[in-house]
Amino acid sequence: MRSDTTRRQAVTGLLGTAAALGAGAAAAGPAAARSGGAAGSGSYARLLARALVRRMTLEEKVGQLFVVEVAGQDADDVTDAAAAVNQRRYGVRTPADVVRKYRPGAVIYFSARSDDNLRDARQIARLSNGLQRASLAHRRGVPLIISTDQESGLVQRLPTPPATELPGSMALGATYSTADAHRAAEITGRELAALGINQNYAPVADVNVNPDNPVIGLRSYGADPQQVARMVAAAVRGQRRGGVASAAKHFPGHGDTGQDSHYLLPRIEHTLEQIHELDLPPFRAAIAAGLDTVMTAHILVPALDDGVPATMSHRILTGLLREELGFDGLIVTDALDMGGATSQYPPERASVAAFTAGADMLVLPPEMDVAYGSVLAAVRGGEIGARRLEESVVRILARKIDEGLYFGPFVDEHRAERIVGDAGHVADARALTGRAVTLVKNDAGLLPLAAGARRVLVAGWQTTSAPALDRLATAVGARSGQSPTVLATGGTPAQSVIDAAVAAARTHDLVLVGANAAAGAEPVAERGAAQAALVRALLASGTPVVVVAVRNPYDVRRFPEAPAYLCTYGTGAGVLGRAVDALYGDLRPTGRLPVAIPELGEPGTELYPLGHGLEY
Repeated sequence: MRSDTTRRQAVTGLLGTAAALGAGAAAAGPAAARSGGAAGSGSYARLLARALVRRMTLEEKVGQLFVVEVAGQDADDVTDAAAAVNQRRYGVRTPADVVRKYRPGAVIYFSARSDDNLRDARQIARLSNGLQRASLAHRRGVPLIISTDQESGLVQRLPTPPATELPGSMALGATYSTADAHRAAEITGRELAALGINQNYAPVADVNVNPDNPVIGLRSYGADPQQVARMVAAAVRGQRRGGVASAAKHFPGHGDTGQDSHYLLPRIEHTLEQIHELDLPPFRAAIAAGLDTVMTAHILVPALDDGVPATMSHRILTGLLREELGFDGLIVTDALDMGGATSQYPPERASVAAFTAGADMLVLPPEMDVAYGSVLAAVRGGEIGARRLEESVVRILARKIDEGLYFGPFVDEHRAERIVGDAGHVADARALTGRAVTLVKNDAGLLPLAAGARRVLVAGWQTTSAPALDRLATAVGARSGQSPTVLATGGTPAQSVIDAAVAAARTHDLVLVGANAAAGAEPVAERGAAQAALVRALLASGTPVVVVAVRNPYDVRRFPEAPAYLCTYGTGAGVLGRAVDALYGDLRPTGRLPVAIPELGEPGTELYPLGHGLEY
């Protein structure tokens, strides 16, 4: 098979380099290379990587710095639509052509962004193998880091099913169990590794202390920096046990922003003391746990470097992360096509600025030809020194040696189908999800619901991509005697929609409201006010009302008079099904709030404290 040939070429080249370093190093072979932990943690891997780098051309070294996306579900055979995307971005047709053109250090998979990389287990494994073959076919072929953002919960790339639907970070935070965080990360790692994905851009290490944070929220384990640190460290160890490298993000901490760095450049006004006490503990814990990668944040932190985004700040990436925190793994940028990067740095400067600040890998530059050419020119012109370039390429190749990619870059496509969505994984995920469900309010003992037939109106927010109401209704309808009706009212319901919901409520025995004031194009305050008006109107209908927060737990501050309030921390079928189990008493809610819920408009006050949770 061609894969066997390319694998032999890679191993032969690697062992030939090792032999040149000495018989002892050559004899060590794969066992010495696969040291695990942070990239290049073994001196053998670094020594071998340096020897490999000396044989590379300047163009090959620069290529290794980039993390690119590719469109299509196969390395060599893509649809005309996918080919058009690749042509527009790179001037070539297929994912394999992209790899051959730039010889990048890494590829990142997406299900959206017009890439359509991820359909099913065998297809993804086949794509990974094809990309590795393309990368190794060159005479100095280097295996790829293949990555994705599989945080689980709000941000996940793998389709579920076939992949196991796992609770997100804040849901796991509600369990207060490092064992649960470890197991969830291990399952994620096992499934990604089976697909040929060897780098996961997770866990999120941000401490979410801003209820109106539009970009982190549920992606954080919570608001207590020490508890978040424990959970992040457990996730790092769990992913390593599962077989993939981990990445803590978004350094130096994105948890207290009121703007989304995908579109704008947020500013964090923490003092140095707050940064060290609030933002940095999870990163310190992750590094101590053997962290492989740190991803930067496109944010301004004046206390660290006024006027310069963290991604482009030498003081933050080199001074703080490398020198003060002692991190020696890979530093990768957040996507350079995000507004937080492009707002100040044009395509010809963004990659150069991030690299000179201390980043090793440059993720998704908006114009790849321009970015590649600008870095190449910066090296040739002396703006980027040859030694600085070699430092990063050595780290990248050492990571690949450590991960065993030179010796085993390919995966078994049949095995991938067995591992992804394994019955044991699904059973564990169901248990993890159940432990996250948090009962915040239960006035007059409305929950659990008494036995008996009832007509249930399921109203509130949902979208095509997150059909929360349909999933709640499906779980309700699966129960004997329960007859659900779905009424989607949108994120910002108009008065006419609210009136229709009230009329419908009067013909039902129970109303379940799916609340989510954090999603939509309108401002959070406008959405929150409209959803609060819906809840209050339904309460006045005389029909019992239970509010289910299908995303952030903070929504209750907008309608504190709601008699029953349950937090799910997600919109997946699994988490909403477990919420319905709790409503009907088949699951005893044991989750506790991983964040404090302040009173609306009253900073410093608490409607519900961190750790609050009711049981029955």
